[in-house]
Amino acid sequence: MGTSSHSADGDRNGADRKLVLVALGVVFGDIGTSPLYALRECFNPEHGIAVNEANILGLLSLIVWSLVLVISIKYVGIVLRADNRGEGGVLALSTLVSTATTNWKLWAPVSAVGLFGAALFFGDGFVTPAISVLSAMEGLTIATPKLERFVLPGAVMILTGLFMMQRHGTGAMGRLFGPITLTWFLTLAGLGVLHIVQMPSVIFALNPLYAVHFFINNGAMGFVTLASVFLAVTGGEALYADMGHFGRSPIRKGWFMVVWPALVLNYFGQGALLIANPAAIQNPFYLLAPSWLLPILIVLATCATVIASQAVISGVFSITRQALNLGYLPRLRVTHSSEEEIGQVYVPTVNWLLFAGTLTLILTFRSSSALAGAYGIAISSTMLIDTILVMMLLRVRNEPHNRKIIALLSLILIVELAFFFSNLLKFDDGGWLPVFVAIGIYVLMSTWQEGRRTLAWLIAREQMPVRDFMAMIEKDPPHRVEGTAVYLAAEAGGMPRALLNNLKFNRVLHKRNVLLTFVRPEMPFVPPEERIDVQTYGEGMCRVTARYGFMETPNVVTALRGAEEKGVAYEPDQTVYVVGRENPTFTTGSGMPLWRKRLFALMGRNSQLAAIHFGVPSHRLLEVSSQVRL
Repeated sequence: MGTSSHSADGDRNGADRKLVLVALGVVFGDIGTSPLYALRECFNPEHGIAVNEANILGLLSLIVWSLVLVISIKYVGIVLRADNRGEGGVLALSTLVSTATTNWKLWAPVSAVGLFGAALFFGDGFVTPAISVLSAMEGLTIATPKLERFVLPGAVMILTGLFMMQRHGTGAMGRLFGPITLTWFLTLAGLGVLHIVQMPSVIFALNPLYAVHFFINNGAMGFVTLASVFLAVTGGEALYADMGHFGRSPIRKGWFMVVWPALVLNYFGQGALLIANPAAIQNPFYLLAPSWLLPILIVLATCATVIASQAVISGVFSITRQALNLGYLPRLRVTHSSEEEIGQVYVPTVNWLLFAGTLTLILTFRSSSALAGAYGIAISSTMLIDTILVMMLLRVRNEPHNRKIIALLSLILIVELAFFFSNLLKFDDGGWLPVFVAIGIYVLMSTWQEGRRTLAWLIAREQMPVRDFMAMIEKDPPHRVEGTAVYLAAEAGGMPRALLNNLKFNRVLHKRNVLLTFVRPEMPFVPPEERIDVQTYGEGMCRVTARYGFMETPNVVTALRGAEEKGVAYEPDQTVYVVGRENPTFTTGSGMPLWRKRLFALMGRNSQLAAIHFGVPSHRLLEVSSQVRL
């Protein structure tokens, strides 16, 4: 009995360690590459901060306490608890807040805030791969200045290869990510310790008073430098966004056991190096290493930045799928890139847009220092949104201990506001770019959401109630043909327009008619026993309602197989699938502005066909088109 218990515990511990190792490669890639550029950017000549011991200790204190407050306490300690049935990320959080409150006045603003947070994450998806890979390749100039001309072409080649590999999926690469990232963090820690033992006084930076003295000594420029300090905590959102893949425990263990100690040791090692040799500010990270180790370190750093870029790209794909399934984006082709991991998806349109944007950034800014100005605003805004939404959720739930947590989050909110306003000062230096991208994506998503809502209301207003339809065909029976017709119906209410038009113009009905509606509840996954609901009307007519969460992909055939288990006859070879297609026409003076109506129509024309999106067998498809005055 005891042996069996020990064996089970050992298996469980082994599985936990494996999950922590995999999480290292996916979750912490972004924040793990910050030492490449964060401390160096704090001493950017434009800030006018002298490289002396007082300023070095002050900045190190700011970095370590930012990691404590924003990452350790806020994200790892508090935000990871705000999961939507195991899923994280700003969209999952906003839907969680919306469903938790009974105040309908909050639904629209919470949805808008979550939508803008998702749009900001898209903006981050352009910048992170560019700055990460560029900063790694810049190590070539430390090896020898003659290699500087290879930095830009090398970064372009690496990113081109990375985006081209996306269609093959990250399953095979994922198994390598964990060990490589663990090696990276151990290297960070080792390089840091190597210099800390030579200058142990750097540990005094753990005292937060050094951070206070830094602001006193540097005044306004100290506040400006906060935007560079913020680079040390970028990637915090990934801890929350990727929670659905690993759960809370592996992320917490990975952070406290490996990532946090390695980051602090490396930053302190860079500080010790700068105290001993201020000229090392040229690139304090790479100058930590002895010359013989530099080539290996450049290769390892490049691998780490590729992994960090992959994590962000995968995160954008995941957010895209959530937005699609929640009705914020038109239908796009989404393919599963892994048979094992449901969360690994590939969205070709988004992939090539990200590639074009990232390539444009590299060729325009040409260095990681120039790109640093574009990096902070979008991420600091997303972090602010996370904090505000979690505070709203805690307030709505109104549990006894929540007041203390809200008070603590209020303190962290002040810190994050300082980061945000400091980053805002870099708006003209490239900070405008991810913001404009986010605004553009928000306009697209909100237009599609509003247009779909308006279109659904107009169609529902004209729909014939089921009771009236059944009375009509009983009074005047139409001609019946053999087989089954499956009508895709957007709403689980009245009769779909495609069926009414088919009856109106062809004067026939199939002997069996199935009205199939996909419902998207605001949860990531729907339990199998709650997936299918069947309602029988008589006269060979029934409605099948199939529920899929925002992390799942609906499929017509799978839904009908589920309905077959509940008594709905399904014969694929004798079934025709009828899909309605509404073509909006424009009117002025009501509803959305005309330019938004045209934008909605353009997005609709370029969206993936409903039949393809829902997996309708193409050889049995009948599409019925109709016009709707928008």
